[in-house]
Amino acid sequence: MDRVILARIGEIALKGLNRCTFEQRLARNMKAALSDCGPCKVRWSQSRYFVEPESEDFQFDKAMEMLSGVFGLVSISPAYVTTSEYENISSLAKEVAAKAMQTGKEKYTFKIETKRGLKAFPMKSPEISAEIGGDLLEAFAGKLKVDVNNPDFILYIEVRENTYIYTEIIEAPGGMPTGSNGKGCLLISGGIDSPVAGYMIAKRGVSLCAVHFYSYPYTSERAKDKVLELAKIVGRYCGGVKVFVVPFTDIQLAIDEKCREELSTVIMRRSMMRIAERVARKSGCSALITGESVGQVASQTMQALYCTDSAADMPIFRPLIGMDKMEVVAIARKIGTFETSILPYEDCCTVFTPKHPKTRPSLSEIIEEEKKADFLAMENEAFEGIETIYC
Repeated sequence: MDRVILARIGEIALKGLNRCTFEQRLARNMKAALSDCGPCKVRWSQSRYFVEPESEDFQFDKAMEMLSGVFGLVSISPAYVTTSEYENISSLAKEVAAKAMQTGKEKYTFKIETKRGLKAFPMKSPEISAEIGGDLLEAFAGKLKVDVNNPDFILYIEVRENTYIYTEIIEAPGGMPTGSNGKGCLLISGGIDSPVAGYMIAKRGVSLCAVHFYSYPYTSERAKDKVLELAKIVGRYCGGVKVFVVPFTDIQLAIDEKCREELSTVIMRRSMMRIAERVARKSGCSALITGESVGQVASQTMQALYCTDSAADMPIFRPLIGMDKMEVVAIARKIGTFETSILPYEDCCTVFTPKHPKTRPSLSEIIEEEKKADFLAMENEAFEGIETIYC
C-alpha cells in the first residue's frame, strides 16, 4: 500500500483573490519542515495538501511529527492511496480496516465517513459509505459491526483524482503560514510569558527575530543560555529565530543610581523599547512583541503600559494582554517552553526590582525623571555592543 500524508488547511480556505499567496507560502514552509526527512513532493488541491514520498528512505514518522507543528495546517493524517475506481477503493478499505483491527480485541465496531471531491465518480458520498461498509461486513463477518455513535475506529475515505483512506486525524496548530503576515521583533526575557507571546504571534503568520537584554554580571551566562534555548524552541514553530543580545548593565545601574526607585521599572522598560525599536527597524520588522498582560505586575497597569508605549513609534503587539497566568502556563506546557522558563536563573527584569513600584505613573513625571541620565548616549553604546546569535 502506498502511503502519503494528507494535510488540511483552515483559515486559508476563507481567503479571496490572494489565497494562492498563502497556499504557496505554506507549501514552502512544509518543504522546509520536511527537509531532513528525505525526498518528497508537496502539492495541494481543494483545500488539501499531499506529501508524497519519493524514496523508500523517506522518514514518514518524523515527517508527521514535523508537520504537526507547521502553522497554517489544522490537522494531518497518514493515508493510503489508490486510484478512484470502486474495486480498488473497496480492496484498499479492507486492507486499512485490517490494520486498524490489530489491537488484540476479538470484535470491533466501525463507521465510515466519505467525502467525494471527484464529482464525476458515479456514486454519492452516502452511497460509497454504505457500499464499502457492506464489503467490510462481508469480508470480516463475525468480527466487525457498525456503530455510528461510538466506534472503535472510523474509516475516512476521500475520493478525489486519487482516493485516500485513513483512520487517524492528528491535530496541528492552525493559524496562518509563517512569513505570510510580515515580521516582528520579540522582547524575550527568559520567563514564561515572552516565549508564549512569540508563539502566539508567530501562529498568525508573523516571522520573528528577538531581543534579549543581558545584565552581566548581575545575570549569569546560564541565564543567557536559557533564553537562547527558549528562542530555539519557539523557532521550531516559525523557522528559526535570530536573537540580538543587548548589553544592558550600564543603563540599569544608571537608572538605579539616578532615578526614583518607584519609577525605575517603567523607565527601564522605556529604554528597552527604544533599543528594541532600533533593532526592529534594522531587521525589517514592522512591530514589537511583548509578553505583557494587563495588571499582572506593577509595570503592566494601564497607566504604566501607556508610559511604555509612548517611548516607541512602532506598534507594540501584546498577544497575552487579556490572558491570566494559568492560561499562559497551559500554552507554555503545550509548546514545550515551560520547563526551561522556570529554571532558576535571574534575568534583567528581576535583578533591579523596586520594593514599592508606582502602579499609576504619569508620562510627564517619567519624562522628567529620564532627564537625570544621558539615556541617548547609553542606548547608542548598548546598540553598538549587540551580539547576534542564530537559534
